[in-house]
Amino acid sequence: MSKPLDIAVVGATGSVGETLVQVLEELDFPVATLHLLASMESAGSSVMFRAKKLKVREVDSFDFAQVKLAFFAAGAAVSRSFASKAQQAGCTVIDLSGALDDAQALVPEANPEQVAKLKLPALITSPSAGAVALAVALAPLKGLLDIGRVQVMAALAVSAQGREAVNELARQTAELLNARPLEPRFFDRQVAFNLLAQVGAPDEQGHTALERRLVSELRGLLGIAQLKISVSCIQVPVFFGDSFSVAVQSRRPVDLNAVNQALEVADSVELVEPGDYPTPVGDAVGQDVVYVGRVRHGVDDDTQLNLWLTTDNLRKGAALNAVQVAQLLIKHMV
Repeated sequence: MSKPLDIAVVGATGSVGETLVQVLEELDFPVATLHLLASMESAGSSVMFRAKKLKVREVDSFDFAQVKLAFFAAGAAVSRSFASKAQQAGCTVIDLSGALDDAQALVPEANPEQVAKLKLPALITSPSAGAVALAVALAPLKGLLDIGRVQVMAALAVSAQGREAVNELARQTAELLNARPLEPRFFDRQVAFNLLAQVGAPDEQGHTALERRLVSELRGLLGIAQLKISVSCIQVPVFFGDSFSVAVQSRRPVDLNAVNQALEVADSVELVEPGDYPTPVGDAVGQDVVYVGRVRHGVDDDTQLNLWLTTDNLRKGAALNAVQVAQLLIKHMV
């Protein structure tokens, strides 16, 4: 049993922050004192941890020298303001915002060897939920495929954008089902019973920040710096659970039997039987794995591998990955 650590969770009242606290308890992470931090607006509220109500305090006045490890789940602006200060105070940071350009991205199932190379206190990124899901599914296949290109269609749940987005989908759904006029608020148009062709604002080349982040993170996690990756992120009217249609182009014919065998034994992968397929609502939500189904060649191309993935974006894609990174870290902490 590792020595208990004093830990902070920044953004403890948000969807990811609350899930982080829940996962820390479920995995019996060695916590001595847990400090829950948030903005001034959320300070004063409480969150349950190990049958106790812990009061949430303002992050602005917190002294990070009190803790050895801090999870940042409060968004890019907060991470930019406080993560470096926390590191300078002797605290290792695991950031979930993607805002720290110099941080090491880690997914235990994909690049665990990077942990031993870290100099503590470190700045670490727990990648976007999409990059986590894709890395978990593709890392076991690197030795089987000579990967030349990856194409991804990411169908993303609204919960990735926070509780306000979840409430907006619920409100829109209720208004439409009750034949009331629809007034979009959080989203710029109707999302209920609809598909939105982008998640976030596009740049001059037509790509969103999330799409560019996913490309960069996946290259790093797989250790293929020049890998050609095409990503389109769409917003779907699902509360929780991301899904991905993935096409991997190999430079040689793909052995489907070997692929299935590798996925069958891979950590954090649940391979679905041929003829069936997983869904976010029916399979992934609340689970700790990436579900993989519809494993097949291209229609007329045996060098192409097609996959369908789905996973719980808040749990496996965010909170659980961050805690699993911390589990790898604690053996290196003094």
